[in-house]
Amino acid sequence: MTTNTDRIDPQLIDQLLKNYQKPEDILGENGILKQFTKAILERAMSAELTTYLGYEKHHPAGKNSGNSRNGKSQKTLTGDFGELPLEVPRDRNSTFEPKIVAKGQTRFEGFDEKILSLYARGMTTREIQQHLEEIYQVEVSPTLISNVTEAVMEEVVAWQSRPLEPVYPIIYMDALQVKVRDGAHVRNKAIYLVIAINMAGTKEVLGLWIQQTEGAKFWLQIVTELRNRGVPDVFIACVDGLKGFPEAIETVFPKAQVQLCIVHLVRQSLAYVGYKQRTEVATDLQTI
Repeated sequence: MTTNTDRIDPQLIDQLLKNYQKPEDILGENGILKQFTKAILERAMSAELTTYLGYEKHHPAGKNSGNSRNGKSQKTLTGDFGELPLEVPRDRNSTFEPKIVAKGQTRFEGFDEKILSLYARGMTTREIQQHLEEIYQVEVSPTLISNVTEAVMEEVVAWQSRPLEPVYPIIYMDALQVKVRDGAHVRNKAIYLVIAINMAGTKEVLGLWIQQTEGAKFWLQIVTELRNRGVPDVFIACVDGLKGFPEAIETVFPKAQVQLCIVHLVRQSLAYVGYKQRTEVATDLQTI
């Protein structure tokens, strides 16, 4: 079996590593890996331009082609390796756009995900900037971080308001208590979650909402929003024992059958058992 590693000439690897003494020689700011990445990308873009023009460099066919090479421009890519300066080949007609490093691209794919991951963990823009500089030696402006997170927020808003299917046989509704950064403080907040089983039998997250606490009043707003997004009816709504929750659902979906979650049913059944017998009964209920 041939692997990707087998396709690389071992002599080339030996040549690259002949002066290797410590990890920084490979992974450092001016290490082999960064130099090799730069060389590969620039060579690939040069090959892309050759394919685009239809002739090799200095080939006689270029004199009558109507387009030709026109030097190189400078750009910098940001990634896990820090900042990588590149020379991008140009054509005289300014119509060539490389694919491996797209026009206007300034970050390697995957770098935005790291910013979003840190943002999702509650780090501020300044904290993300400092973290990236400490770990990757990359200076990222607060504006760049804000642009990345705001671009995702646009997608989030579009997802939150997307049209839904007309019928969901089963919907599960519950609220999770999660620690969320709120300004300079970390607070417990309720994440309202609605998961549905669609007509194809697969699970689908219909939406997420954040509030300070869980309450039937806000659940009424959520089921009203589901109806406004195109859900006229559900067959079964599976919920916990929150007071007023079934009434909120029946106000919007009067034909829906509200079913208490099995876990909550099991827990509530212990209320009918004497204190001395609860441990024994709870052990028996674990098989459910």
